[in-house]
Amino acid sequence: MNNVFVYCEITEENRIADVSLELISKARKLADGLKVQLEAVVAGYQVQQLESSLYPYGVDIINYADDEKLFPYQTLPHFSIVTKLIEEKKPQICLFGATSVGRDLAPRVASYLRCGLTADCTSLEIGQYEDKKENKTIDNLLYQIRPAFGGNIIATIVNPYTRPQMATVREGVMKKEIYDPNHTGEFVRIDTKNYVKQSDYCIEILSREIEKQKIKIKSAQIIVCGGYGMNSKPGGFELLQQLADTLGAEVGATRAAVDGGLAEHERQIGQTGVTVRPKLYIGCGVSGAVQHRAGMDQSSKIISINTDPNAPLNAIADYTITGDAFEVIPKLIQYYKKNSK
Repeated sequence: MNNVFVYCEITEENRIADVSLELISKARKLADGLKVQLEAVVAGYQVQQLESSLYPYGVDIINYADDEKLFPYQTLPHFSIVTKLIEEKKPQICLFGATSVGRDLAPRVASYLRCGLTADCTSLEIGQYEDKKENKTIDNLLYQIRPAFGGNIIATIVNPYTRPQMATVREGVMKKEIYDPNHTGEFVRIDTKNYVKQSDYCIEILSREIEKQKIKIKSAQIIVCGGYGMNSKPGGFELLQQLADTLGAEVGATRAAVDGGLAEHERQIGQTGVTVRPKLYIGCGVSGAVQHRAGMDQSSKIISINTDPNAPLNAIADYTITGDAFEVIPKLIQYYKKNSK
């Protein structure tokens, strides 16, 4: 049977992006369920050293293209490599991260191959489809699951008649898991001369400037998140920053707080922001709309501080504190400092 493909994105530090490792972890389970192999597609420069970082996550075959012209990412060369490889190997599933690279590349590939693409999935499962017109059941389909209509419903999308079944998946929604530390597989080099036309290199990069990310909310182990309720008194987000500094945490925000000018967009958690999986999430004045919960409900521990005992966030919280965050937070800071000495 045809295999499962994952396009692996290369970071500026020349390592496999976390979202790609998250996808591989999930794809390994999909491939096991389908009884097929898992293949990774890697294109960049000096990528041979990445072999050892991929196999432990369960990759059976690494298809890699190594060329100085392939890094940093350019659309057309990567497009040519991915489409020709798919045409050759005919995978049944092909997955991309819902990053700026994935959102640029995946739609082009899907359009060229004339197959469906579901964007920003939050879950992937294997199931079946009942075709009532043809009166038949189609097995081993990819259920591409994502929020729809502003997060008010969860839609399950299937592509019963086109291959490959393609999806992009948001960062942080899949769990990155080691499959087998000793797992190994094939390492297949792609000859770029046979895949990429010279005309694909139509962009010349004269210079590059890389700005280091100051806000590292995606990888934060503790997040103190503020909602629009922190606007009820002056200095709300400054107070959250004090708590975050005390705990060694990052400050997050809901969309309402960001739209209200209380925090930068880079701190926004939720369906239209980032997805996070911290060990501890503390929501302060966060009502917990479904769009926000979609971005943080996989947190290991959730604490909700809210004056409303019926706030939706309380329904998924491990601990709830009913009270004014402006009164509760200073007590938390004081208590932590006192007991951490």
